[in-house]
Amino acid sequence: MQAKQTVPVYGHYINGEWRTSAETMPVLNKYTGEELARIGKASREEVREAVTNALETFRRVKLSPVRRYEILTRAAELCRERKEELALTMVREVGKVLKDARAEVDRGIQTLIASAEEAKRIAGEGIPLGQPGSENKLAFTIRVPVGVIGAITPFNFPFNLTVHKLGPAIAAGNTVVLKPAELTPLIACKLVDILSEAGLPAGVVNLVNGLGPETGQYLLEDERIAMFTFTGSPGVGRHIKSTTGIRKVTLELGNNSPNIVHKDAPDLDRAAELCVTRGFSNAGQACISVQRVYVHREIYDLFVEKAVGVARSLKVGNPEEPDTDVGPMITEKEAMRAEAWIQEALAQGAKAVCGGKREGAVLEPTILTGVKPDMKVMCQEVFAPVISIVPYDDIDEAFREANDSRFGLQVGLFTSNLQLAMRAAHELEFGGVIINDVSTYRADVMPYGGVKDSGIGKEGPRYAIEEMTDERIVVINL
Repeated sequence: MQAKQTVPVYGHYINGEWRTSAETMPVLNKYTGEELARIGKASREEVREAVTNALETFRRVKLSPVRRYEILTRAAELCRERKEELALTMVREVGKVLKDARAEVDRGIQTLIASAEEAKRIAGEGIPLGQPGSENKLAFTIRVPVGVIGAITPFNFPFNLTVHKLGPAIAAGNTVVLKPAELTPLIACKLVDILSEAGLPAGVVNLVNGLGPETGQYLLEDERIAMFTFTGSPGVGRHIKSTTGIRKVTLELGNNSPNIVHKDAPDLDRAAELCVTRGFSNAGQACISVQRVYVHREIYDLFVEKAVGVARSLKVGNPEEPDTDVGPMITEKEAMRAEAWIQEALAQGAKAVCGGKREGAVLEPTILTGVKPDMKVMCQEVFAPVISIVPYDDIDEAFREANDSRFGLQVGLFTSNLQLAMRAAHELEFGGVIINDVSTYRADVMPYGGVKDSGIGKEGPRYAIEEMTDERIVVINL
C-alpha cells in the first residue's frame, strides 16, 4: 500500500506484497461522494503473475489442517480487535449503515471461526466393494484441494461474502486469486492484510483489483485456475459458466424473494416488521432481500397498515449516524434505475403507499400495492429498498405465484400449520424455505444456494469446502 496526497492507494497483492499499478481508479464514499482511496486496474500480465504465484504456492506450500485452523482463528481474533475500523470502512465505501456494518463484521468473524473448525474435519468415507472379484480389496475416499481458486466477490456484503470464499478455500488447502468488486474493494484489501498478519504464507491469497469486464475476464481466460466462486448478477454468472467450460464453478446469483403471510401467521406484528426491515436493510441490496410479499386477503389490509407504520418509523440518510436504518444505494445510477421501475409500476396502476422519492443515491423505503406479476418490481430483481404487497385468496395461488419466477434462492412462509409448512418445503421451488421468518434469514454455517437462475453449488463453510475439494477414490489390493 502507498500513500498519495493522504489518499491510500492499493495496487495488487501478489506473493505477500502490495504492488503498484500503472493505472488507478477512485473508490468513493457512497454518501458524500468524496474520494476515499484509489485502487489499481490489473493488466493481463499482472493477473497472469498472480495466478502463476498462486499455482507455485499451491504446489510448494502444504499447510497442515491444524495450521490452517490456527491461521483462520487468529484472523478472526484480529478482525474482532479491529471491528470498528472494518465497520467504518464498509459504511463509507458501501453506504451500509453503521449498525449493519458492525453486524456484518460479527458475521464474518463467525464465518472465519466456522471455516477454521471445518479445516480439521475434512474426511472421505469407506466404500464397500461387495462385488465378485473384489474380495481382497479395501476402498475409501479422500478429499483433496482443487488447486487455484478464482474468487470474484460482490459490493453488497464485501466483508462476509469475501470471508465465505477465502475461509473455506484456505481451510481446504487451496490457494486463491481474489478479485473484489471495484466499487467496494477496500475491505477486501484490509482482509488480506489481516490474513497475512495472522500467519498465512505469501501466495496463498493474491488479490488483483480492477474492473469486472477486464480484470475478471483475464481471470476467466486463465485455464490454470481450477475453480471459480462468484457472487453477483445472473448475467455475469451465465457468462462465467459459459466461459469456464468443464471447470468447477459455484455461482450465487439473484432472487426476487417471495414471502407468504398466511391468515394463521403466529404473530402478524412480527411478520410485518420482519418483511419491512429485511426488505429495506442494506438499502434492499441483498440477493435474499424481501421483495414480493403475498398476504392472505383476510389479513391484507391490517398487514399493509402495520407494514407502512414500520416503514415510516425508519430513519433514512447518513449511514455513519448510529441510529440510521437505511442509507444510500451503491450508486446514484442504481437509485435512478430503481426509481424508474417504481414510476413505471405507478404508471401501470400500482400505488405507492409509502416512499417512492429519491435524493441522490438515497431512495426512500418504498411499499407498493396494486402491482401485477409482469411489472419489473415483481418479475425482476429490484435490488433496492422496494417491496410489493399482494393479496391472495387461496394458498395454492400463493404457492403458484411464488414459484412463477426464473429465480429460486430463498422463500419465507409465516404459518401456524405444520402440515402447510411441510408442504411448502416440498412444493416451493427454492434452495431455502424459511418457516416463520423471512427469505432474508441466513445462518452462515447453513448450506446456502439456489436453483434455476439463482445459481449452482452451495456456500456455508462445510458445504463450500465440499465444492472446493475433489473426492478421490483409493483402492488397496490386500
